[in-house]
Amino acid sequence: MTTQAIHFGTSGWRGVIADDFNFPGVRRAAAAIAGHVRAQKKSPTLVVAHDTRFLAEEFALTAASVLKGHGCHVLLCLHATPTPAVAHAIIHRKLDGGINVTASHNPAEYNGLKFSGPDGGPALPDVTKDIERRAAALSDDSNSLHEIVDDFDRIDPREPYFAQLADLVRFDVLKKEKGNFVCDALHGCGAGWLDRIFAIHGVSATETRANRDVLFDGSGPDPSEENLVPLKTVVLEKSAVAGLATDGDADRFGILDRDGSFISPNHILGLLFDYLLQTRGIKLGASRSVATTHLLDAVAQLHGVKVYETPVGFKYVGPLLRENKILIGGEESAGLTILGHVPEKDGVLACLLVAEMIAARQTSLMDQLRDLFRRVGREFWPVRINLHLAEDVQARLPDRLRQEFKEFAGRRVAGVDRTDGLQLQFDDGSWVLMRPSGTEPVVRVYAETSSPAESQKLAEDARGWVTG
Repeated sequence: MTTQAIHFGTSGWRGVIADDFNFPGVRRAAAAIAGHVRAQKKSPTLVVAHDTRFLAEEFALTAASVLKGHGCHVLLCLHATPTPAVAHAIIHRKLDGGINVTASHNPAEYNGLKFSGPDGGPALPDVTKDIERRAAALSDDSNSLHEIVDDFDRIDPREPYFAQLADLVRFDVLKKEKGNFVCDALHGCGAGWLDRIFAIHGVSATETRANRDVLFDGSGPDPSEENLVPLKTVVLEKSAVAGLATDGDADRFGILDRDGSFISPNHILGLLFDYLLQTRGIKLGASRSVATTHLLDAVAQLHGVKVYETPVGFKYVGPLLRENKILIGGEESAGLTILGHVPEKDGVLACLLVAEMIAARQTSLMDQLRDLFRRVGREFWPVRINLHLAEDVQARLPDRLRQEFKEFAGRRVAGVDRTDGLQLQFDDGSWVLMRPSGTEPVVRVYAETSSPAESQKLAEDARGWVTG
């Protein structure tokens, strides 16, 4: 029997439950993580947590037991815990790392494992490669002698995490909003976190989809436009100020305006960057992945600050935060953090900052976006499509992406960026990016122009090129 390979993609190791992700694999991954951490420190302490997925508690207990069997002290979270709260617990308690059993926004049949280092951020490639190497050297039965135990110290990271959020969000401003927000947990970790901190600070909020459903309504805990249709219904029924959603492990966000319309995460990043520069008195720039909107570049130019481009993956944001180079770090896949916070995506923080911005500006998000477009001098309309390719087409793609381009889809290529995948940049500021996903068996196509229709056309042209 072949031992299943363990591969850490853009954000952890993920796979289909009982197929790619199973108990033998979790044991090997935990043993490999223990080996890596103990190579840095003889008696390390790690936190272990889980989300609300099928068998999440059992997988977490298995990982914790293996870590303990390999000489690590383990703190086990009491309840389903957001990934950003795990990151904060690592920093707050000065731990040596942490594991969260979660597949984030992936469909219900998936589970996964995220490993965070002592800085609280996602492990960098050199770390995950070492863990993969150690896991590959183990057989599925090599850790079977480590019995499952349940005598761990339990922690609840909520209170210190909430204290940090209270330092970052201006709840005095937020409390001036007399309208109601709707919080959609999508049956994930956001339940009991986003709604509770609103209640603590006297902000009116209604929670929806807070119960555990390991099938996630059959759609998965991804706060995409199509998955937020139930939230739209509640927003309109309640005449709410906005709908605020978090994904399976609450590290991503999804936002609906007061009329129920979906506001792209890219546009939220641009709005919040502009708002924070106006209100925090900190003249620092932003980081964005190569797949993220250039609206951030336009906002940076407007305010006279710098943008740092990274490969896709929030692991690259942490070093820029630690060096005090950025005020905000963002990715188009609904990832955000800010200066003074954890080097990890935080959907709870993002939702709170959006709510604060609405309370401060007292106008709809779409009106705010139109005003921002006016001030930066042009519009930015990014789109993304996912391509599920036949194996032979996917196998040929890396070679095709290495080609040289002078023209693409009738547009003259003005620049090429191979930071992560292939990005072609055009004279008018529009661009298209094609890259394999690091978390799912798909190829992603991203495009951005100054109109929704043009962006969609450019993305479809790229689809034709990729599949052709």
